[in-house]
Amino acid sequence: FTTTNIINGRGEGVVVATGMETEIGKIASLLNQSEDETTPLQKKLAELGTLLSGVAVLLCVALFLIAVWQKRPIFDMLLTAISLAVAAVPEGLPAVVTIVLALSVSRMVKVQTIVRRLPSVETLGAVSVVCSDKTGTLTQNKMTVTYGYFDGKICPMDEISNNVSSDYIKGFVLCNDGKIEEGRKLGDPTELALLEFGNQLGFQKEGLESQYPRIHEIPFDSTRKMMTTLHQNGMGTISYTKGSTDEILKRCSKIEERGRTRSFSVADKKAIETAMEWMSKKALRVLAVAKRENDKQPMEQELTFLGLVGMVDPARPEAKGAIETFKNAGVSTVMITGDHVDTAFAIAKELGIATKKEQCMSGSELDKISDEELEKRLSKLRVFARVSPAHKVRIVNGFKRRGEIVAMTGDGVNDAPSLK
Repeated sequence: FTTTNIINGRGEGVVVATGMETEIGKIASLLNQSEDETTPLQKKLAELGTLLSGVAVLLCVALFLIAVWQKRPIFDMLLTAISLAVAAVPEGLPAVVTIVLALSVSRMVKVQTIVRRLPSVETLGAVSVVCSDKTGTLTQNKMTVTYGYFDGKICPMDEISNNVSSDYIKGFVLCNDGKIEEGRKLGDPTELALLEFGNQLGFQKEGLESQYPRIHEIPFDSTRKMMTTLHQNGMGTISYTKGSTDEILKRCSKIEERGRTRSFSVADKKAIETAMEWMSKKALRVLAVAKRENDKQPMEQELTFLGLVGMVDPARPEAKGAIETFKNAGVSTVMITGDHVDTAFAIAKELGIATKKEQCMSGSELDKISDEELEKRLSKLRVFARVSPAHKVRIVNGFKRRGEIVAMTGDGVNDAPSLK
């Protein structure tokens, strides 16, 4: 979703979508679908204006009729009635409201908050639900690998030795678009954490890429939840696939343990899922890696499973206090994230957003229910996991249909539709 501008170098590209058919285009279409809404203050002022207008008209008509009944000069009383109607209009009210809101904006600037639209100040004071993205908003977005799973066992980082399968580490390092150059880190925090993981075990990306040059790739997207890179390996090729454990397990037919490859069994899948759940309950982001050999094009079927890594993304120290303040003010906090349900719940529990697993819902579950059913269940839900930008819009709209005043926080382009 980064719409990166390429300003130097050479390369070949295949155009697979243009304009509104691209991922950014889809997000833009979601933005266009949203309508500008009036704030609670604007609604109240409109109601007050309608009421005053109605009362003024009734008084003017009544005064005019009484004057006619008393046989007073009709023209004079008509002018009096019109004057009364004009006088009843509160001309100074908009100016007073604007001044009060402007003073509120100046106070918010002192606490490092920029307000683009004046009415938003009043709306913030009326918010009843805050929907927040997790990564980078509630957490620090500083990933560190703390656990690995390979050869059927979970190992903490300090116990992972060079005896582990080299393909397991190579997969995470080569199937990676991050870069660490002269101390500078460029790329997604998750991918940079994997490069640091490789560096600690003696696998530098530059050295591996010179030995296994990348010749093709299938980039990551939020639908597949994985990416694949194809590399030259001597006279043959090897491809690595990295991404969501759930999605990669669906595509594995073999598993590599202690240097030997065998068929992937139901027991293997169960053991991997148990390891993933164990890591997720520790609030770790879990990624899987698999490989496939001797293909001319990268493929994401019949893969050989290699292992998992668990990465911690610590909660922001100020987040828990902010959520507690919201709770005391009667404001509900809802977490919306693309992470696994168990990982999201662990962070939500730590921050005080959710207390039980039943308060969580995944994107796949969200797809199966109607807007009406979602609206009914929203009062009990506090965590949404594995969601897309369209899901976020649907969740925010669901709360608004329930009569809630919703605030949305996020720092990614994929948050834009729901933010608007």
